[in-house]
Amino acid sequence: MSKTLPVQKNDIIDIIFEDLTHEGSGVAKVDGYPLFIPNGLPGEKATVKVIKTNKNYGFGRLVEIKERSPYRVEAPCLIYKECGGCQLQHLSYEGQLKMKHKHVMDVLERIGKINTTVHPTLGMEDPWRYRNKSQVPIGEQEGGLIGGFYQQRSHQIINMEQCLIQQEENDYVVNTVKDICSKYGVRAYDEARHKGDLRHIMVRRGAITKEVMIVLITRTQDIPNRKAIVDEIVEKVPNIKSIIHNVNNKKTNVIMGEITRVLWGEETITDYIGDVKFAISARSFYQVNPEQTKVLYEKALEYADLNGEEKVIDAYCGIGTISLFLAKKARQVFGVEIVPQAIEDARKNALINDIHNVEFAVGEAEVVIPNWYKAGNEADVLVVDPPRKGCDEALLQTILDMKPRKVVYVSCNPATLARDLRVLEDGGYKTEEVQPVDMFPQTTHVECVSLLQRETI
Repeated sequence: MSKTLPVQKNDIIDIIFEDLTHEGSGVAKVDGYPLFIPNGLPGEKATVKVIKTNKNYGFGRLVEIKERSPYRVEAPCLIYKECGGCQLQHLSYEGQLKMKHKHVMDVLERIGKINTTVHPTLGMEDPWRYRNKSQVPIGEQEGGLIGGFYQQRSHQIINMEQCLIQQEENDYVVNTVKDICSKYGVRAYDEARHKGDLRHIMVRRGAITKEVMIVLITRTQDIPNRKAIVDEIVEKVPNIKSIIHNVNNKKTNVIMGEITRVLWGEETITDYIGDVKFAISARSFYQVNPEQTKVLYEKALEYADLNGEEKVIDAYCGIGTISLFLAKKARQVFGVEIVPQAIEDARKNALINDIHNVEFAVGEAEVVIPNWYKAGNEADVLVVDPPRKGCDEALLQTILDMKPRKVVYVSCNPATLARDLRVLEDGGYKTEEVQPVDMFPQTTHVECVSLLQRETI
């Protein structure tokens, strides 16, 4: 006989929020049964409506807050509740930093059984208008183009004139390009029918150089009235350096396609992180918060503690961002990345900065680095900055075989970080400390830099 749940769908009940999920929902428990409710904050007393129940947990909707958290604030964004871009605007920034610190500590302990120092989260002085890259899906409404963000858990576009976490200038550029395309008869891509032209407008802007790149992503090989559109964009957008056309004719949620061509100007724009200069193409992976990227990389450099004699391997090196910082302090740096275009960019960036003690290889880190090790190419310090899924088992095993004296692990996902730290600790490393860094204020995401030392027996 199945166990009766303590709540049923459509029940209206009073609860106290105990915690936040990693997605930002409030957590309440009824006789030990967890309910997940968006917009609730720990410590708040509230009335909620149960909207769905599963065997082990349920979901609810906030009806009324009876006792507010001291960290609750009014979200300044007018479309915050509809848009899926931010999850924490109703939580003060002080509260966000504390939540992220607690989340990292909880996950390290629960998943990794890691007992180490987790420092308070490094936040921003101004946690708004930080993103240097906009990617806006385009739709149609009353005969004109609209652009914005997808509504939570849907592909319904919420029209948006401004986004409070995007650089203000990017709002102007997106709206200007959208209006110009609409004026010249460009149709929005219809996802359901796989018809129409314009899928996304992307804007990249150098935080230091102010250079602007616009990428028009279309289903079609050509853009209606292309020359007139390009001429008017050049006339109306300050600091424009590059207009790119990317073709994506597949039925897919992936934003960019394989074909990229320059419509006007340069193939890249440039920007700086600290004193390192980067050329950024339409497809480059480049951190969207340059101010906090500098904080993140400086912490990674501090943990690496290089004296100029070390050989360093940078796994998942992207366009060489961390590698080039490391190369200024190390004897030799080897970077590996699976995306050929990224390695091409990394090599260009090394030349731009006149850095010659770095080598880059294309391939999977879990394949290339073991081959380097078999060929006798070892490292004193190994830096990893993997995607959300964490490090591959083969790479972790190679680290254990290679035995670098120090590992610096940069992570965008505390759960996979905890899992991988457990493997490295079981193999003879000690996690000395972990530093959370808030790269994405107003959202639930948190990055971490971890220092591991090999224990000598």
